[in-house]
Amino acid sequence: MRRIPRWLIVVIAIVLAAVALRVLVFRPSPVLVDVARVAPGTVEEIITNTRAGTVKARLRAKLSPQIGGRVTELPFRKGAAVQAGALLLRLDDSVQRAQVVLTHEQVKAAESRAREACLAAELAQKELQRGKALSADGITSQQDLDTLESNRDRTAAACQAALASRDQARAQVGLADAELALAVVRAPFSGVIADCSTEVGEWITPAPPGVPIPAVLDLIDPGSVYVSAPIDEVDSRRVRRGQKVRVAVDSLPGQKLAGTLTRVAPYVLDVLEQNRTVEIEVDFQDAKTAGTLLPGTSADVEVILERRDEVPRLPTAAIAEGGKVLVLTNDRLEERTISTGMRNWQFTEVKGGVSIGELVVVARDSPDIKSKARARARETR
Repeated sequence: MRRIPRWLIVVIAIVLAAVALRVLVFRPSPVLVDVARVAPGTVEEIITNTRAGTVKARLRAKLSPQIGGRVTELPFRKGAAVQAGALLLRLDDSVQRAQVVLTHEQVKAAESRAREACLAAELAQKELQRGKALSADGITSQQDLDTLESNRDRTAAACQAALASRDQARAQVGLADAELALAVVRAPFSGVIADCSTEVGEWITPAPPGVPIPAVLDLIDPGSVYVSAPIDEVDSRRVRRGQKVRVAVDSLPGQKLAGTLTRVAPYVLDVLEQNRTVEIEVDFQDAKTAGTLLPGTSADVEVILERRDEVPRLPTAAIAEGGKVLVLTNDRLEERTISTGMRNWQFTEVKGGVSIGELVVVARDSPDIKSKARARARETR
């Protein structure tokens, strides 16, 4: 038998040692990957506002008196809750009250004059009737009858004039009462005083005709709070009244408040240097929580267009362009193309390509995370 050369044995040993070193020593470690398990869950198709929305109040009134004057009463301060019709402010109304008293006295005088004039008219009518009776007996002349008729007509006219003066005096009372009412400000609805910019003893300067006096009181009804938010014009045909909504506000971090879309503006808002948007309005389902929100607070709105429950889903971040995903199987990464359904920024419905329970790579943050690479799950979400 031919003997194998020693040098060949040495070469084979070196090659085997190199292979063993490559496989056992220098073999690359499995790459650590973040994975998520395909599992049944809820997927929603949503639309969000393009810019921050704003919490507003439908019942909010900036109030001021209709005339100028000195403030004599200010029963409530900032933060006070008031009922509809409550007195919020009163100006010095001594002149108006004196005018009311004067008009009432004028009514009394006018009524007295009217009674006097109408009694004279009744007497003239009776004298005319007696004159006609005497004339039938030939005792009274026609000239006396003409005088009695003229006196009857004159006193009747005086009675009518006196009654008109009485009615005019009564109307002056109404005018005086109306002018007295201008000196007070009452709550047009129940609410909370958000601001007050005057004080007892201060003067409120009158404004020229047609120009309102600057507001000195700000009244808000917390129960009328809602959210106004802009939606991109592209989505305007997909939103409609009655759709469910979630609202996030900065003052309640981590919470999503349920609401209902109550209004979609019938026009597109075109503002210079901004995207064209459609305003929507949202009412909160929990009126108690809504009442704690301050008007002016920024808010983000998610309009739920459609919702599917218990469908296979995976994180949207796991899906690459073309519907490609990396599946961790037997410590190896396998690239697959999946078919998808409804999706949002968080989850995507899976219709094919992966099965429930399989692990899918969530983030491809390393060039080593690729198809056929050895991998180990770092965290299952």
